[in-house]
Amino acid sequence: MNNIKRLEVDEFWADSTVIEAGDYVFVGYCMGNEGQSIEAQIDGAFRTLENRLAMAGLKLDSVVKMDCLFKNISDLNYLADIIKKYFNGKYPTRKAYTTDFIRDGILFQIDAIAYKGKGI
Repeated sequence: MNNIKRLEVDEFWADSTVIEAGDYVFVGYCMGNEGQSIEAQIDGAFRTLENRLAMAGLKLDSVVKMDCLFKNISDLNYLADIIKKYFNGKYPTRKAYTTDFIRDGILFQIDAIAYKGKGI
């Protein structure tokens, strides 16, 4: 258990939003710009992901897997252009699916896995 570091803990929800485990960093609940347009929320979620990765000394190019959660799956059409803006051709694998969020103003969320080892 010594190689597991909980870098950000949310006591209210009883979870960790950033965990470093060996060479991997797990990041959850990346949202931003709640109540705004889908484009603004996708952009805000990537900014939140960037900030949380920085806690582990990482950047977006270390992300190897993303789960992209949408309130409306038709909003998937906005994702590719924003990913291109942030990842500069170093795209992670990703899955997109729909979910019901706990609050009405949320349209998008990212959960991600990043690699901290050598060879990035």
